[in-house]
Amino acid sequence: MKAIVYAKAGLPIVDPTALYEAELPVPTPGARDLLVRIQAIAVNPVDSKLRLGV
Repeated sequence: MKAIVYAKAGLPIVDPTALYEAELPVPTPGARDLLVRIQAIAVNPVDSKLRLGV
């Protein structure tokens, strides 16, 4: 599955390595868990401008 990964705490959000796309294995839910399929996501325009340094 595709995921946006935040791997290192303390990096400024404008750092290109702060968030990155990665391919991860699909998690296996436990006895009391649900596996939810995400159909769409959205990004706040202010967050994207902050990430671009605008």
